[in-house]
Amino acid sequence: MAFLLVSSYLLLTYTQGAPVENGALLETLKSQVGLFSNKSEHYSTQVRPPGTSRRIPQTIIIGVRKGGTRALLEMLDIHPNIVVAATEVHFFDWDENYVKGIDWYRSLMPFSYENQITIEKTPGYFTSPQAPERIHDMNSSIKLLLILRDPTERVISDYTQVYYNRVESHKPVQPFEEIVIKNGALNTKYKAIQRSLYDIHMEKWLKHFSLDQIHIVDGNTLIKDPLPELQKVEKFLNLPSRIMSSNFYFNQTKGFYCIRSDGRERCLHESKGRPHPVVNSTVLDQLYSYFREHNSKFYRMINHSFDWH
Repeated sequence: MAFLLVSSYLLLTYTQGAPVENGALLETLKSQVGLFSNKSEHYSTQVRPPGTSRRIPQTIIIGVRKGGTRALLEMLDIHPNIVVAATEVHFFDWDENYVKGIDWYRSLMPFSYENQITIEKTPGYFTSPQAPERIHDMNSSIKLLLILRDPTERVISDYTQVYYNRVESHKPVQPFEEIVIKNGALNTKYKAIQRSLYDIHMEKWLKHFSLDQIHIVDGNTLIKDPLPELQKVEKFLNLPSRIMSSNFYFNQTKGFYCIRSDGRERCLHESKGRPHPVVNSTVLDQLYSYFREHNSKFYRMINHSFDWH
């Protein structure tokens, strides 16, 4: 019923194909029908507002897992010229989805106007061997967003997510050190460590895309001071500056920034920002040492450095 009421309201408000200029109305629509909000779970049930269509993403957040992709997507969703896919689609990294074809992929996108950018995020793309070529085949001029954080922190965060998932499923868990260290040496085959080898994965992407098509967001900075990183993304996407400092407030209880928009306040899911285990300092030093050379190579590839261990 709510969809029908909103649809009627749209019909009264817009003429067919009219551009969207009223930011307040856009924000109302976001909160009422989930038109741009990733809270919307099933796009197939939406009523199509006049002048909109489902479009293949013009921008994709390709990763990295536990790098801050959800926070980035939620924060970008504030912008009136951005619409976001509700879920991680896994179109380009899962063969069982890729064979369903581009029309299936498009059907999972939200409705958007011509002046809006559709963004999809699937963190698994960055480490997928197939994703770079497949995305290039779809759109060779697409703009890509990649959010990264300190590789060692990312490994610990990766472990933490799996740890809590196993606890909630009543499955046995292992201490971090027992997984990362095998026979006295660093277990470099551990998937969480493999995902943090940014240089190896980036090399595959640069075979298909130029560096100026890939904007790297500093995940460590985003969680401490969101606005500067988001302003860089706005500039990269050639969007007017619409995200403001007033869109964020620091939640003392959660320990990170939450979002204020649409007249509402919202924080990331409770699964985000979970406390990490205290890791043995010797193990930390081994991880820092292992990633140091990979980080240096990555910095040279992208002509930029980060304040990582």
